[in-house]
Amino acid sequence: MLYSTTSPADKRAALRSRLAGGGLLRFPGAFNPLSARLIQDKGMEGVYVSGAVLSADLGLPDIGLTTLTEVAGRSQQIARMTDLPVLVDADTGFGEPMNVARTVQSLEDAGVAGLHIEDQVNPKRCGHLDGKQVVDVDTAVQRVRAAVDARRDPNLLIMARTDIRAVQGLAAAVERAEALVDAGADAIFPEAMTDLAEFAAVRRAVDVPVLANMTEFGKSELFTTSQLADVGISIVIYPVSLLRLAMGAAERGLDMIDDRGTLEPMLPEMQHRARLYELVDYEGYNHFDTSVFTYTRPD
Repeated sequence: MLYSTTSPADKRAALRSRLAGGGLLRFPGAFNPLSARLIQDKGMEGVYVSGAVLSADLGLPDIGLTTLTEVAGRSQQIARMTDLPVLVDADTGFGEPMNVARTVQSLEDAGVAGLHIEDQVNPKRCGHLDGKQVVDVDTAVQRVRAAVDARRDPNLLIMARTDIRAVQGLAAAVERAEALVDAGADAIFPEAMTDLAEFAAVRRAVDVPVLANMTEFGKSELFTTSQLADVGISIVIYPVSLLRLAMGAAERGLDMIDDRGTLEPMLPEMQHRARLYELVDYEGYNHFDTSVFTYTRPD
């Protein structure tokens, strides 16, 4: 009832343990706290908070318009509703190295288990769009070092994302990944890889976990979990998938109202009231309420 009973420290330790044990961890993107609860209920290993989803939720394009306050606030809302570790997209860290340090501590306070900092020029843009720009290696390394130095819980996962593949090619991506690991990154997120061989090349180059981004309509083919596991990927994210599914269903529903004047034909596609109450633990709240407010007026 209410919030997760697992502490942020325990979630971070659990993520570290799972990564050390090998295997592939699935982190679907939550677009709100309720979807995070559903991700946990369906047996996934973690929850992802996407910058693109947060931007879209605010009606904004993913071009660096969101603020640290907005990201930290939504991250806290999501992290406190699940026992799973939460990984957060921290964009470029919202500024220079000192801003990166503040970002890390703010997100740590929000209860997340990990975050990733990228090497795009600030303000950034969606990783699967053309026209991206990346910073030089020294600037990218400074961001990672600032993030690592700022964390207070050593189990907070500091992941480095590099977008250089789409700008300078695979060899540059491998070289950048190696430099980011040398700077202290606990994991690597190589963005916009085009095939499994590219993921495998990055994995061979570094001795830390590697993340694969399986976003729809992007640069990467949508590989299966088995394919990704076979090339040594440790984490796979589906950052915008649930939002796309939900918004697609919402659009079809609005079209149904416009065309038919009723949503009755779509009832089988809707989440039932009983299932919603199950996810929000309606019965737990009711039991708590009745167990606390037991006063009866004496005759």
